[in-house]
Amino acid sequence: MDHAQLTLTDDHWCFACGSQNPHGLHLADFCFEGDQYICHFTPERHHQGWAGITHGGIVATLLDEIMTRMLWKQGINAATGEITVRYYQPVKTGQLLTVRGHLGYKRGKLIKMEAKLALGDGTVVAAARAKLVQV
Repeated sequence: MDHAQLTLTDDHWCFACGSQNPHGLHLADFCFEGDQYICHFTPERHHQGWAGITHGGIVATLLDEIMTRMLWKQGINAATGEITVRYYQPVKTGQLLTVRGHLGYKRGKLIKMEAKLALGDGTVVAAARAKLVQV
C-alpha cells in the first residue's frame, strides 16, 4: 500500500475504542490531564492469557491506543510504526487500570510518544515507547 495515499477513517469498529465492535475493549471517557491523555479500563476474565492475568497483547493494545488516540484527538492522523512494551509485573484481571500517554516530540512526520499503565495506587505495571508516522 502506498502510504502517501493512506487515509485513516473511523468507522467505530476499532478493537480498542470502537463502540460498534461487539468483541472490542470499548474504551471510552478519554480526557486530558495537563499534557497527558488518560483513560481507565478494567480487564475482565475474557481478556486473560494465563488464569487471572490480563493477556500481554491487551496490555500492549491499551498502551498503543492511548498514544494514537491522543494524536487523533489533536487532529493528527498517525499510525504506529514501532512500539516497545516493557512489562513490569503481571496485570491481574478485575482491577481498575489507568493508561496515560504523552508526546515525547514531533519532528516532521515522525512522532515519538510514551505511555504507562498503572494500578489504582499508581504502581506502573507496563510502559511503552513508540514511533508513529503522520499520514
